[in-house]
Amino acid sequence: MMLYYTTNVTRMILENGFYVIESKRLILTTSQAEQFYAEHKGKFFQNRLVSFMSSGPLWTYILCGDNAISRWRKLMGPTKVLKTVYDEPLSIRGLYGLTDTRNCTHGSDSEENAEREIQFFFPEFNIKKWYETEHDFFRQDFVEFDHDKLKHVICS
Repeated sequence: MMLYYTTNVTRMILENGFYVIESKRLILTTSQAEQFYAEHKGKFFQNRLVSFMSSGPLWTYILCGDNAISRWRKLMGPTKVLKTVYDEPLSIRGLYGLTDTRNCTHGSDSEENAEREIQFFFPEFNIKKWYETEHDFFRQDFVEFDHDKLKHVICS
């Protein structure tokens, strides 16, 4: 089932003009999920969120594109899944979200948080180096999507 969701979400990402800089499949430990969602410590939904995020494999992506954060948040749809099913039925959460805490996706809400979250999930990724060596290839659309690597690569 996860492959079905991953394939469809990846398709939606590409159809909406995003570039995938990196992607990886991983499984968070409870401790890692608690660390990632530390800002929600003490909130009523924190235990459910941590339990769900550490319950099995997930795919993480670094996306880029013009206005990527706001466009990604629009594509995800609102966090309230029951409302989203009616208001934004073709959003990712409208199609695949189950509950408000099991809503299928996460997205950074600012560039600052995006950088922090990228370092959390992709500690080996050097944002500064990517901007210096690869960013221009993406801006000029001199990349293609590699379906085996699940990311865009520079055209050879």
